[in-house]
Amino acid sequence: MNVNIPQLADTLFERTANSSWVVVFKALITTHHLMMYGNERFIQYLASRNTLFNLNNYLDKSAMQGYDMSTFIRRYSRYLNEKALSYRLVAVDFTKMKRGIDGVMRTMNAEKLLKTLPIIQNQHDALLDFDANPNELTNGVINAAFMLLFKDSIRLFAAYNEGIINLLEKYFDMKKNQCKEGLDMYKKFLSRMTKLSEFLKVAEQVGIDHGDIPDLTQAPSSLLEALEQHLASLEGKKTKEVSAASRASALSCAVSTLANTGMSLSRMDEKEKQQALEEEQARLQALKLTTDYFKFCVTFVKNWFSVLLLAFKYLDDVLQPTVPPPSQRATSANQPSGKILANDLDSSLANLVGSKHEAFNLFSVTKSNKQWTQPAEKKLTGGTNWQAKTSTSTTWNPNPLPTLPHMVPAPVAYQVTTPQVPVYGMVPPQIGAAPLMAPQSVIYTQPGLRPTNPFAPVSGTQIQFM
Repeated sequence: MNVNIPQLADTLFERTANSSWVVVFKALITTHHLMMYGNERFIQYLASRNTLFNLNNYLDKSAMQGYDMSTFIRRYSRYLNEKALSYRLVAVDFTKMKRGIDGVMRTMNAEKLLKTLPIIQNQHDALLDFDANPNELTNGVINAAFMLLFKDSIRLFAAYNEGIINLLEKYFDMKKNQCKEGLDMYKKFLSRMTKLSEFLKVAEQVGIDHGDIPDLTQAPSSLLEALEQHLASLEGKKTKEVSAASRASALSCAVSTLANTGMSLSRMDEKEKQQALEEEQARLQALKLTTDYFKFCVTFVKNWFSVLLLAFKYLDDVLQPTVPPPSQRATSANQPSGKILANDLDSSLANLVGSKHEAFNLFSVTKSNKQWTQPAEKKLTGGTNWQAKTSTSTTWNPNPLPTLPHMVPAPVAYQVTTPQVPVYGMVPPQIGAAPLMAPQSVIYTQPGLRPTNPFAPVSGTQIQFM
């Protein structure tokens, strides 16, 4: 509905200026298809133009096939021009107008009918002038054009047939001039029916189903004689007199025959409508299946995302740190470090890491508090009466270790051994190595008293070297 009709039509007209017969033929076929099945505004725009397709001299010399196809392009373009001109004259498409007893052509008055029938005849003549035999329908392009012409011929002749029925029913009540025009139109109708029969034979030979070919039956010749005698009598000529009864019988027989022809034409049209309806239902069914599948996909994706979010939510609940309530914080503080806490992965990991860190710090403090001071080298002076002083040269100053709460150290019995005082030239003992000389024992005379520093001098003690 929102397409730019003039721009679309101008684009098709530009394509017909191409040198290739294929491009030009396809542009004409597209135009014809839009005139038949497209929006009516398209054919209205074509009818409003002063000029349409100007292809009377078209010729494609690029190939041998181009010569043959150029002939049908010229004929086909003339029919499309005539179709648009007919719409301009009567403001209706004959192939789409209402048919039947109450149809447009059956209810038209005599004066308008005599003006309309020649327009239908001209369009029908342009269509039959396509004049293609089965041997010339050799490719898909010209076959597509022929199929559209076949459908137009059935619908157009159906409107033509109903106009002739209306003409015959009004003929004996017309004036002399009207009867003369009417008789000439009926004779042309008979000749066009013959040409249409030949056209339909070609359609049957190129693959169109026999059931789609209508049966065309001409009215009896007695009707033509009655029409001619009635006109002669109006002109004052002496003719064989025909009784009113015989005339009415011939008229009734002719109308019945043409009505049967019209029904045969409409049957093909109804079959095409039914086929189009079935195709439309198939499209709707396919669209419904596609829509259902799309809904299923959307529902599946929604459910999948819901499950995915619920998984993420579960992981978030597991991995997110849990802050215990105040009533549990005191209990947690009294729990020994390094214990894995149930339902609390972060706290358990932090507890384990804290325990390892605390043990490492304790090891570092203990290691750093142990100091081994080696005595500096002394110069020996004093001559031969020099005597070494009896004193310990090892200094041990332990720092008090951090006491754990609620823990009281048990009494420890100390056994002190001191290495010999180093002498000049003597290799100092290594840490952890065995002493080079026998240890000296210290005997406390007051066993009840225990000094704080086991290496400090004790009053009242006697040092005895063993």
